[in-house]
Amino acid sequence: MAEFLDTGFGTFVLIAAQGLLVIGFVMISLLFMVYGDRKIWAAVQMRRGPNVVGAFGLLQSLADALKYVLKEVVIPAGSDRAVFLLAPLLSFTLAMVAWAVIPFADGWVLADLNVAILYVFAISSLEVYGVIMGGWASNSKYAFLGSLRSAAQMISYEVSIGLSIVGVILTTGSLNFSDIVRAQDGNLGLFNWYWLPHLPMVVLFFVSALAETNRPPFDLPEAESELVAGYQVEYSSTPFLLFMAGEYIAIFLMCALMSLLFFGGWLSPIPGLPDGALWMVGKMVVFFFLFAMVKAVVPRYRYDQLMRIGWKVFLPLSLGWVVLVSFAAHFELFGGAYARWAIGG
Repeated sequence: MAEFLDTGFGTFVLIAAQGLLVIGFVMISLLFMVYGDRKIWAAVQMRRGPNVVGAFGLLQSLADALKYVLKEVVIPAGSDRAVFLLAPLLSFTLAMVAWAVIPFADGWVLADLNVAILYVFAISSLEVYGVIMGGWASNSKYAFLGSLRSAAQMISYEVSIGLSIVGVILTTGSLNFSDIVRAQDGNLGLFNWYWLPHLPMVVLFFVSALAETNRPPFDLPEAESELVAGYQVEYSSTPFLLFMAGEYIAIFLMCALMSLLFFGGWLSPIPGLPDGALWMVGKMVVFFFLFAMVKAVVPRYRYDQLMRIGWKVFLPLSLGWVVLVSFAAHFELFGGAYARWAIGG
């Protein structure tokens, strides 16, 4: 077996198997995310939520997915057919590809890149194209306006998310997710994690992630009170399912990023307990619960309020935090990590 894996074909088979394992985990998690989102929202509103298909309604998400797949794909007359169908496929594919650099435990990562953070942000910035393509190809003014608003929102909050992470990069001296998690390991458990020294950026990152993924209260481009579902208004069946799946996968990716950057990834919160992938997945589930609770209890913002928060509040705060952390790292308040990184040590 070892000799087979040493061959080029064996390496390819191993990488393909690992990739399928990650895809399987994300897709199964997608079904439970949709189910959990609906159940949490129902509980807050004192409703039952999904409860008929399968035990406790657990198979409702699978039934809905089959319904979307089996329905007819309706393409509007006058639309650009190729771009119309390519847009949801692009959004879904880019959302999946970003998971290649997410480590679930020490060594459990598909591609352990030294520039993993840059990779994730490069992929997330490309997701704007799927939204723009979908709105433009629909041949509808409402869809096109919705896509422009969504693109402006995503680009605005990408800036805040990027700057909020710069402090973690300066503290650790690395762009590799595994190195960032290892830097948070210590004898104090959860008090060694970066949520404590970077607490303001944890809040900023969380709120920006809501806006970046078009989640309530920042789901204005697709809100029923705004532009009749925005860039998705002309989509049905499987193309709409791909858009929705890509959105939920992006949400779960943000949960993974919060776990890795600020909350120790796979590290145990209690010293002495073994580390592992279960801690990583558990933290991601907790953050998704917070995403769902915000959707259920926070009223929707106006679009001008949304953009004002992004550019006039979050951008100055994140820039100020970068300056503050840069001074702290320069004077080796983080153990000289910045100094070693700057000289290539």
